[in-house]
Amino acid sequence: MRVLVTGAAGYVGYAVGRRLVAAGHQVDGLVRAPDRVLPGGVRPVVGDLLAPLVLDETYDAVCHLAALTRVRESFTEPLRFFTANVQGTVHLLDALKGSPTVVYGSTAAVYGTPENQPIPESQSASPSSPYGTSKLAAEDAVRYHAATGQIGAVVLRTFNVSGSVDGRGDPDPTRLIPRALAVAKGDAPHLEVNGDGGAVREYLHVDDLARAYELALTSGVPGTHRTYNVGSGIGASVSEVIGTVENVTGRDVPVVHRPPSPEPPLLLCDAAAIRRDLGWEPERSGLPEVVGSAWEALNAR
Repeated sequence: MRVLVTGAAGYVGYAVGRRLVAAGHQVDGLVRAPDRVLPGGVRPVVGDLLAPLVLDETYDAVCHLAALTRVRESFTEPLRFFTANVQGTVHLLDALKGSPTVVYGSTAAVYGTPENQPIPESQSASPSSPYGTSKLAAEDAVRYHAATGQIGAVVLRTFNVSGSVDGRGDPDPTRLIPRALAVAKGDAPHLEVNGDGGAVREYLHVDDLARAYELALTSGVPGTHRTYNVGSGIGASVSEVIGTVENVTGRDVPVVHRPPSPEPPLLLCDAAAIRRDLGWEPERSGLPEVVGSAWEALNAR
């Protein structure tokens, strides 16, 4: 297939492009500058989704991963997030030719903090941040465009992504695993933890997420849309993550406990639908492998 990956130089976009090339697809990567590092075999296409876009090629499928993603930052710059995540998606959809499958990278942040766990796709969306709200609005744009018959749409809602491929780890230093590994490496004196460290989250290896995009490419039918959660469904507390980091690295991670913040004690994903429909399974998302590959990437810099 001829596939366009937006955000192809980013953390997830790079992993997706790498997977698609290995699967034998012809892959173009939409980047804002021609000097961005892309996986071998990915052809750069220069373009900026913040402005109307012109695409010279017709694609069989598009993996749309270009986005702003930091939740806390979205509260201080909400308009920037809506411009990038919503208007950028509209510009992309408007530029597409033919009737491609669009696989849109969304987030579990659209659910907010529901009490029902694990969270199924049938859970009503109730985002609690500008980031989550902007991603839900972009989902709606994709769905309504699919309803016209001009595209087939698959929305992938992802929980916490970590690990690395080709020595490229998670670049977001605000997330738990990168923060804990920075302490283990000696780049930070200690890890600040809100509360007692009992909050439970799940972690998905970035290569397992890339596999979900690969499988979704052929599942979109023009005029239809599907939504899938993508996650391991295996929870780990903050304390368990810290313990795994210490075991993997062989180094201590000193912790400073701060007052608890208002956050749900448990957030887990129900990914039964994508397993059933697309045959996807997480193969590399055990916490030791996720942390281990992220540690290798950090030390390769």
